Amino acid sequence: MPRFGNVPPLPRKLTSLRNATLADGSIVDVELIEDIVRSVQPATGEPVLASGSVLDLTGFLLVTAPAEPHAHLDKAMSWDLINPPSGDLELAIQSWREYSTGMTVASIAERGLAQALAMLRNGTTAIRCHVDVLSGDEPLRGVHALLQVRAQLAGLMDIELVALAGPDAPDAAIEAALDAGIDLVGGAPHLAPDPGADLRRLLAIAERRGIGVDLHTDEGLAGDPTLLEFARIVRDWTQPVSAGHCVRLGTLDAAELDEIITEVLASDIGIISLPITNLYLQGWEHPVSTPRGLTALRPLLDAGVRVAAGADNVRDPFNPVGRSDALETASLLVTAGHLSLTEAYTAVSDGARSVMSLPVAGVSVGLRAELLAVRGRNLSDVIANAPADRYVIHAGRLVAQSEVSYEVATPSPARSSVLELR
Repeated sequence: MPRFGNVPPLPRKLTSLRNATLADGSIVDVELIEDIVRSVQPATGEPVLASGSVLDLTGFLLVTAPAEPHAHLDKAMSWDLINPPSGDLELAIQSWREYSTGMTVASIAERGLAQALAMLRNGTTAIRCHVDVLSGDEPLRGVHALLQVRAQLAGLMDIELVALAGPDAPDAAIEAALDAGIDLVGGAPHLAPDPGADLRRLLAIAERRGIGVDLHTDEGLAGDPTLLEFARIVRDWTQPVSAGHCVRLGTLDAAELDEIITEVLASDIGIISLPITNLYLQGWEHPVSTPRGLTALRPLLDAGVRVAAGADNVRDPFNPVGRSDALETASLLVTAGHLSLTEAYTAVSDGARSVMSLPVAGVSVGLRAELLAVRGRNLSDVIANAPADRYVIHAGRLVAQSEVSYEVATPSPARSSVLELR
């Protein structure tokens, strides 16, 4: 039910945010100039006049807006269309490949746009999306669809696109995707018959093109890790480099893990954890003492590695659930990854923006105004309850707002017990 009255339609430029609560408990007024935070001052408490450019955030926590560092908009919301079997990564890949042969540019774009808007509604103002370089006569169907979605959402959110090239994707198709406007080289070398060869192939394409890479890396509980060779090859690169999943790190002994983390740090590779998908896909072969299927979050953070986290798949063969909400990811990082509340939210906001090479954002002077206001008292309240009442600010403009109303029956008055009456 809207409560916003006669104000200009979205998106609209903002100049002032009043009475906002920060994570440290302080209540502030924030002034904006275009897409930059100009000032942050203690709230005056003065009445807020109704205005399209001023928001009264009384009762709202104001934080850096989430960024999604690893999405699959081309796959999103296909679970009901496919009705795939529940199971591990291999089953998910098989069912997706069978379905994808019949997809059209229009059908991919429709689902991709709907998914991106769902994420924007919940506060995500930047997405890095992996798009399949498909098999068959039209390998760039997904590429063209998501380039269309990116154009439709220009000005509302930032979208980076990664060419997800499987081992059977020819170099020419990858090059064509990059020529069409894809930003980064991606792939999953650990799934190739010769992981090292596929890793070197993909990195060679990126180096030749002078662009960054974001690879699905070691997405399994066993096997030889590829991240060590990955890190050594990109040691002197100036382009952004990141690795998603890295589940295998969570199963290594301390000595082997330390060696890999040392190399990752030296090459400044960003590591992207994807809890909801990897908790679903990993461990089916372990009915007893099932492993969590997450990367080595604590050792990575303690070592100073740049760590991000995302939702990855949403309601597709790789994950049948998901609410398109970064607060769900943060909650899983707390419960399954044993991170603190602050560490968890940082991973889906500041950490994600760092790995995505986006400008630093947040409620500080001089930072980019990528902000999320959620009704709640503090970070614990917001991550635990994920209230739907939200304002989403991208580049200093209000791009989404929502409110939920509740009505609950009144309980009966408390009555004295029989013992109290005696």
